Amino acid sequence: MAGENQHQTLRKSIAAHQPAAPAQVPPTPTPHQQLAPAAAPTAGSRTSIAERVTLKKEIGLISACAIIIGNIIGSGIFISPKGVLEHTGSVGLALIIWVLGGGISALGSLCYAELGVTIPKSGGDYSYVTEIFGGLAGFLLLWSAVLIMYPTSLAVIALTFSNYVLQPVFPNCIPPYNASRVLSMVCLFLLTWVNSSSVRWATRIQDIFTAGKLLALGLIITVGFVQIFQGNYEELLPSNAFNFWMTPSVGHLALAFLQGSFAFSGWNFLNYVTEELVDPRRNLPRAIFISIPLVTFVYTFTNIAYFTAMSPQELLSSNAVAVTFGEKLLGYFSWVMPVSVALSTFGGINGYLFTSSRLCFSGAREGHLPSLLAMIHVKRCTPIPALLVCCLATVVIMLVGDTYTLINYVSFINYLCYGVTIIGLIVLRWKKPKAFRPIKVNLVVPITYLIFWAFLLIFSFYSEPVVCGIGLIIILTGVPVFFLGVYWKNKPKCVYRITESLTYWGQKVCFVVYPQGGPPEEDDIPFTHSPLSGSEKSLKK
Repeated sequence: MAGENQHQTLRKSIAAHQPAAPAQVPPTPTPHQQLAPAAAPTAGSRTSIAERVTLKKEIGLISACAIIIGNIIGSGIFISPKGVLEHTGSVGLALIIWVLGGGISALGSLCYAELGVTIPKSGGDYSYVTEIFGGLAGFLLLWSAVLIMYPTSLAVIALTFSNYVLQPVFPNCIPPYNASRVLSMVCLFLLTWVNSSSVRWATRIQDIFTAGKLLALGLIITVGFVQIFQGNYEELLPSNAFNFWMTPSVGHLALAFLQGSFAFSGWNFLNYVTEELVDPRRNLPRAIFISIPLVTFVYTFTNIAYFTAMSPQELLSSNAVAVTFGEKLLGYFSWVMPVSVALSTFGGINGYLFTSSRLCFSGAREGHLPSLLAMIHVKRCTPIPALLVCCLATVVIMLVGDTYTLINYVSFINYLCYGVTIIGLIVLRWKKPKAFRPIKVNLVVPITYLIFWAFLLIFSFYSEPVVCGIGLIIILTGVPVFFLGVYWKNKPKCVYRITESLTYWGQKVCFVVYPQGGPPEEDDIPFTHSPLSGSEKSLKK
């Protein structure tokens, strides 16, 4: 009976969406896939509006800050200090790179704040690039993100989580390959289930684990200050801090900055869930302005704390800097550090799943991915198909890919996407000068960011031509996929029949439908009403 009732509810939900399909839905949808246009609300329709099947605005300012901070603070600050120090050749220059990394991230986040409130759509970089440069550019970004960028990042964070959890079980050796993979997948499946069940649960987990990360780093900083008050700051004295054991070249500085940038990656993730933010035009910039300076402060003082307990040589010889720090200073409580790293990465997995699934959702809504991924659960209002795709893609990468080699390509692709998006801000200023912009940064901000971006990109090509070349090839493989899957409209009827059958089957299995249109809120009003040219319309489809 429960199964019959569920199917009846699904059929009723699908039937309610029959008259017309929205413009974003791929061509030739069948009746069970279609949506009704939004009707103007009336006094008698308040109940139906409250019960509308749509993404809910459940992310407040605190949860928004937790998403940014939780995604930035993953495993990077516990691991990356070694890479930054190795390429700079001195303690003082390493600390300058950390501060500079936070400054550049702040410049980038200011640009994303303007884009986020000017184009108030979920999807982040993808939505902005699609809106500004057209469908092909947006699809290439989406293709590289869904195919390799986010699954690989998720796989690395999940494997880091399992390695730290298993460390007490295998204290004198690396955890077995199979044990590490199994635990990583259990963690991934658990968080996929949580995100599928409730947006509120997912954001609460993010809030709790972000607080845990900050407490762990706060402990490191507090112990560091105690060390300084006890006179243990020899490595921080200017005469020692700038005592170079090697002379860094421009290429070394670029590599050091890339290592620091890895620890700051994730500062743009709140833009992926704009449509689920409460009052996004106020809370998006507020969350960015709170989170980025806080993370920069925490990162800088965490590194200062490391150098109160370890010499540069000790730090370079450590595979897990935070664990070595704990072993030297925390004594019996040294177990706190590996537990903190594990909890930090657990929260990072949750944040990546939450935001990357919204990227898939946005791509499907624009017609660039299968339409099933643009559907949400009829009761829980969560994008279950998109979450399952993110989870399964990560499992595939984890099982068949050389994850730590792929992360090199991911870093290059990720950084390339940042620059292209911020170039889009300048292009949008030129194309739509009169568009409504609640926040408008000085052009010095994106230009300064792009100077650093170009510098790093040039030296990345110079120092790692193979890695950068393969990264470009991965992006360009999306070109034929775009023209075959998106641009080509007159496909054989059998192709449409197969996709329609698979979509309907997926709807019944996941109990999902398209989100229902509702009365437009002020935050959801498009940034411009000027019509697109015919060529832009065809490319965006």
